[in-house]
Amino acid sequence: MESMKGFRRTHDCNTVTEETIGQEVTLMGWVLRRRDHGGLIFIDLRDRKGITQVVFAPEVDAESHEKAHRLRSEYVIAVRGKIRTRPDGMENPKLKTGMVELACEDLRILNTAATPPFPLDEEEEVAENLRLKYRYIDLRRPHMVENITLRHSVCQAMREFLNSNDFLEIETPMLTRSTPEGARDYLVPSRVNAGKFYALPQSPQIYKQILMIAGMERYYQIVRCFRDEDLRADRQPEFTQLDLEMSFIDEEQIMELMEGLISHVFNKTLGVELATPFERLTYQEAMERFGTDRPDVRFGMELVDISDIAAGCGLKVFQSITASGGIVKAINARGMADLSRKDLDVLTEFAQGLGAKGLAWVKVKEDGSWQSPIAKFFTNEEQQAIADRLGGEPGDIFFFGADTRATVFRVLGELRCKLARERNLIHERFRFVWVTDFPLVEYDEDEGRFTAMHHPFTAPAEEDLDLLETDPAAVRSRAYDIVLNGIEIGGGSIRIHQPAVQERVFRALSISDQEAQDKFGFLLEALGSGAPPHGGLAFGLDRLVMLMAGRDSIRDVIAFPKTQKAQCLMAHAPAEVSMAQLAELYLKPDWKKEK
Repeated sequence: MESMKGFRRTHDCNTVTEETIGQEVTLMGWVLRRRDHGGLIFIDLRDRKGITQVVFAPEVDAESHEKAHRLRSEYVIAVRGKIRTRPDGMENPKLKTGMVELACEDLRILNTAATPPFPLDEEEEVAENLRLKYRYIDLRRPHMVENITLRHSVCQAMREFLNSNDFLEIETPMLTRSTPEGARDYLVPSRVNAGKFYALPQSPQIYKQILMIAGMERYYQIVRCFRDEDLRADRQPEFTQLDLEMSFIDEEQIMELMEGLISHVFNKTLGVELATPFERLTYQEAMERFGTDRPDVRFGMELVDISDIAAGCGLKVFQSITASGGIVKAINARGMADLSRKDLDVLTEFAQGLGAKGLAWVKVKEDGSWQSPIAKFFTNEEQQAIADRLGGEPGDIFFFGADTRATVFRVLGELRCKLARERNLIHERFRFVWVTDFPLVEYDEDEGRFTAMHHPFTAPAEEDLDLLETDPAAVRSRAYDIVLNGIEIGGGSIRIHQPAVQERVFRALSISDQEAQDKFGFLLEALGSGAPPHGGLAFGLDRLVMLMAGRDSIRDVIAFPKTQKAQCLMAHAPAEVSMAQLAELYLKPDWKKEK
């Protein structure tokens, strides 16, 4: 291989344009593709910034032309020569550099490369496991470079906004103690404290509250968090948050400031102007209208309650469900009466996979009458009342959900999104909505007690405080989530800052004084030291960048992600370790979990 001695890069592969014609430049990068046209050899030279065409001609430099015959995909090279206009008909308007080329006068082959495991052309579909195994190759592809660059730009824009709004960037520990936060902790055995374990943080929740108590007033960090949970497209065992906390602030001020942050980020990185303030929905309204607390509000097809009409109809299933405290809701899929019987069977299977016993439907014919196996169970008056409530017209199809509230919300909420995607009803690129007034607690049937819907440090609504002891399920929290395109990208709350209120919430969650002291003793002690009113929010950076980049998986915007089995295929992690390492940590391979 040849040396770079005497070579100094002058330009990247995206800055040689018409303005550089006639200039001598030096480029360095990778060979994307090579084309031998007899007397001339062309290569597309790629670096992080873009692509430039390089021409090797014997009349320009015979030695470089001869060496160019040896070039193959992904060879690392340096070239020096003059920029000239491409011949007529040879331009490539798709590239910023597509009007010019470099006529090579000196070629250095800096390194060879094995044949890539997959083509680096964008149009090629590559299996994800292969991409993850050879991530160092995958990251060379232009769209991956764009994703990682966008992520960098988003982080810089976040820092710029927060720094200008008097925040301090402060790091919190990676090695902390295990606390209940809704998912399993990753545990780290301590060598110097035999039999004891650290936990990797699921979030910096307690530490950021301590920082407020310490008087830092405005804190943020872009922080790694860890959760040992089953994975899917938008989850990873290690993920990144923009975490922030503020003192002497309420939820209205937080939401206003965060809208400013998001607007700044989108304008700075994508050139997109967002309309503010963002839409707001209460938790109850989001569930009733969209069936979920992370609603996609870019299209209609909202859930409509028809329980009062269904209760008196002739369909016994609807009668029994409403009589037993369940509900009947429907959505109007406008103009979709052309769905075939096969289509409806597929949708029924989809609903059953979400817990429904079936999926009742009604097509509205041209004369306004119903076409459906269940039509005969409704009088003309009942049919008209349902059509009026749903805004039904000829060509529409109604889908019904009849079950417990949770099941109806889940089934119809997912069904509306499925239909919208399949019928291309979503035309807005970005749509934000705040969801507020979440319940403070939810009942866990397995544990036989109330658990915190967010975390046990979330403040109850002040007007609901008196319900903590008598009706915890009715207590609203001062929590809020921000949702983009039907995906939660952030959430937070006003925190409890008074020890007496924190003790009452612990009692509502059946957390004993001893358990509270064991798990949160240092926070409780700190709250008694003059804690200011405070609150905050954490944005899921991976999800946010995924949506901004128009991708479907957060793995496409993380440099080195894990698979759905929490494995790194490139580094072969996790892996076995030596007996000596286990012995140092006072662990042994035949250690059994206690029954």
